[in-house]
Amino acid sequence: MENLAFESGHNHQHCIDQALQLARTLCRERQQRLTPVRELVLKLIWQSHQPIGAYELLPALAEAGFNSAPPTVYRALEFLQEQGLVHRIASLNAFVGCPHPTQAHQGCFLICRQCHSTSELDAGPVHATLQLSAQAVGFSIEQETVEVTGLCPNCRDGEGG
Repeated sequence: MENLAFESGHNHQHCIDQALQLARTLCRERQQRLTPVRELVLKLIWQSHQPIGAYELLPALAEAGFNSAPPTVYRALEFLQEQGLVHRIASLNAFVGCPHPTQAHQGCFLICRQCHSTSELDAGPVHATLQLSAQAVGFSIEQETVEVTGLCPNCRDGEGG
């Protein structure tokens, strides 16, 4: 999986535009409605350079003339998660855009403890190891969240946060 979160100099607007276009295409193909509220929530998540919480999205919804009640945001986030367009970062109770919504995958998230930038890695090998270990003790995994905290290259080198 391509990882852009910790790279400096990438064209972030291109990432946003590409994510929105892909979301429109996927929703159309899946016969799902990407409503204006859902699209705005997705855009706001992609515009943020770090995970963003539901309540942080409310002012932008109000400014755009949409209902800014928490249930509106949570319904949009639930839809976006169901479509594989965003991931929830449990440890931060926040959301990030998924750069690979067309690929079935188990994400592993690297979260900078200083600046909170987050990067998604392919967790295939980690997932396989967890499955085997769980099966060995008779455990059935129902949900898996792999979040690793540390320092991104910028913060590690004293340039970030």
